[in-house]
Amino acid sequence: MPALWAIAKNTIAQAVRMKVAAIFIVLLLILLPLMSVIVTGDGSVKGKLQTFVGYGLSLTSLLLCLLTIIISTYSLSSDIKYKQIWTVVTKPVRRWQVMLGKLLGIIILDFVLLAGFASIIYGLTMLMPRLSHAGPDEMVQLENEFFTARASVKPLIPDVRNEVEEAFSKMQDQGNLPQGMTPLQVRQQLYQQKMLEKQAVPPGQAIAWQFQDVAVFDPNQYIFIRFKYDVSVNPPNMSVYGRWIIGDDRQLAASGSSLKTPIYAPPPQSDSIRTVHELAVPADAVVDGYLGLAFQNLPANNTVVIFPTEDGLEVLYKAGSFQGNFIRAVAVIFIRLVFLAMLGVSLAAWLSFPVAILVCLVIFAMGSMSTFIFESFDALEGSGSVAYTLILKPALNLLPQFDKFAPADFLIKGQYLSLASVLGQAGVMIGIQGAIVLIVGIVIFRFKEMAKVTV
Repeated sequence: MPALWAIAKNTIAQAVRMKVAAIFIVLLLILLPLMSVIVTGDGSVKGKLQTFVGYGLSLTSLLLCLLTIIISTYSLSSDIKYKQIWTVVTKPVRRWQVMLGKLLGIIILDFVLLAGFASIIYGLTMLMPRLSHAGPDEMVQLENEFFTARASVKPLIPDVRNEVEEAFSKMQDQGNLPQGMTPLQVRQQLYQQKMLEKQAVPPGQAIAWQFQDVAVFDPNQYIFIRFKYDVSVNPPNMSVYGRWIIGDDRQLAASGSSLKTPIYAPPPQSDSIRTVHELAVPADAVVDGYLGLAFQNLPANNTVVIFPTEDGLEVLYKAGSFQGNFIRAVAVIFIRLVFLAMLGVSLAAWLSFPVAILVCLVIFAMGSMSTFIFESFDALEGSGSVAYTLILKPALNLLPQFDKFAPADFLIKGQYLSLASVLGQAGVMIGIQGAIVLIVGIVIFRFKEMAKVTV
């Protein structure tokens, strides 16, 4: 342990002396306060806060990730190149201790820098409503929609598999299967069509959904119905006039019985299409985790209203605090930094600095756009490519998937980021992916020839 700590302190001192570290730190110290003043968002206080937190955390994450890559690949590779490693390996210090000591120093430095800049972002975020002179109504909106951590529940997904198979069989019997499409692609297209039909509401008709596991802890609070309309034909004013009914609709089926829990029916309202809206409803509408929801497309609209499957409808309820959510979001960034440090130290043990940093940057870039990469190769899987299924796909799964878990998005939306999700990220990114690359680096470094013995 003393050896690890000594190497870690030396690594921290080496990193602090690097000019690139000073440049990145100064940039963040200047840009973060400046961004809190100049960002405008959509013009509202909420939009300004969302923009600042989104860009602030993203910029901090990007610069610290790049700094981690530079330090982790340079520290060990430079010691090897300039033969400074000889003064260490000739002492009773094992090579794996050298690597772990380097890694420990980089992780400590990352923790200090991330904690410092996250504190700046948090402090500015809490101060911005005052500086923006937010009114009472805006403060209430911020407390309900931004300074919170709301869990999301989506409606039960209808089972359309039988309908898809019936439609596919009918097309196959009639010889109407689209040319150039595999059976899997045809079924996927039919599935999307059937799901779209289930979410479409013609004029004058209504649609109902059921939500389970709406875990409201305080019935005196509010839940929020987040919805977005799409339409078959754009209405003249680009808005939809509809009526909502929220509550335990199961008691309506019991004829002759009085309502035991409230059912809320706000006045009909007009909302713009293809825009996310929220409707606040008292939380006592939820009964034992169940919530019924109905929407009526008023005849005056004269267009079919469609709720998109992905983001058309969800119920939000408070599940935590903004402070806890912020800490967990920062923890996700720290997990990425630890993984990149493990990757950089491992590669630097057996590659030169230019090659090691190039490989790290490529992996970082691929992890930042992993969704695009996976979608690009989906066609290969559908075509039955054995090489993709057996070789390329498993290799892609080993890559980190940074873009699938963006911590800033949770804070912008006021969405609850669970501790289980954070621990899951740590387990995959550090416990599996990072551990694999680090072990490979330790094994290679153990047998690496530092110098030739000449007689």
